[in-house]
Amino acid sequence: MKNPISLLPVFGFVFATTLSQSFAKTEKMDLPGARAEIYKKASGDDLYLYIFEPEGHNAATEKRPAIVFFFGGGWNSGAPTQFEQHARYLAMRGMVAICADYRVNSRQKTSPRECVADGKSAIRWMRTNAERLGIDPKRIAAAGGSAGGHVAAVAGMADGLDDPADEKTKISSKPNALVLFNPVYDNGPGGYGNERVKEWLPLISPAHNISKDDPPAIVFLGTKDNLIPVATAEKFKADMEAVGVKSELYLYEGQKHGFFNESKGGTEDFIDTLRKTDAFLVDLGYLKGTADEAALKSVSSPPAKGKQN
Repeated sequence: MKNPISLLPVFGFVFATTLSQSFAKTEKMDLPGARAEIYKKASGDDLYLYIFEPEGHNAATEKRPAIVFFFGGGWNSGAPTQFEQHARYLAMRGMVAICADYRVNSRQKTSPRECVADGKSAIRWMRTNAERLGIDPKRIAAAGGSAGGHVAAVAGMADGLDDPADEKTKISSKPNALVLFNPVYDNGPGGYGNERVKEWLPLISPAHNISKDDPPAIVFLGTKDNLIPVATAEKFKADMEAVGVKSELYLYEGQKHGFFNESKGGTEDFIDTLRKTDAFLVDLGYLKGTADEAALKSVSSPPAKGKQN
């Protein structure tokens, strides 16, 4: 599909993974209503997916669309609870919604390379287990905020960067749609995190891997974001559309990085981004009808847990 440098320093990646095993600190979380399943063991840790299912979902007979959320935190920190509200809402709307944990520097002393590898592992696990989970393997969306948006976008737009320990690599780790909240998606010179990821450029930078087989994307960004310039978002949208890929961009006047978190940006914009996400997923055929206002109201009480950005 794109850049053939997907086997960039495998040895170094394996060495870093082995070295980080002594820093294992991930713990299973309690997200009421969610079922926790281990999708991967890495750096001495069990990595969990927290699965919210639609009411009455019969996995044996129904193949629902699914979405997996990756938290933000600059590849350094963060928690799966960041998108708990979003996942709960989309489960109410009929999707299997998942909050993913992945390795970060503060817990496993890992690099952005491992964050991306874990994101791909999570999506591959979902496809591998699609029949058991009752999900449609052709309707899997990946979502995330900030560095979590980067993880989702790389999974959708760049081949390679998989974990060498992954099994069943013939099963695609590419999502079918992207929902991105102030995403880190240009890591080139002058872009966010350039010094930390330059070893894997250009493959690890979504903006440098745009092609016609990329998944459709919706992006939310505040005009006062101090990390992601509006010009970067506008160029990404234009470049996606230039190759024929659906790309939506919504700018929120005066809002800063992380505004989509209700606890940070307020209820109005939190609900508005969810409404627009809902409409985007309806347009793709993942959902039907219009946003459920009662469900939106029921999830709009911020869980102030973990760093959100």
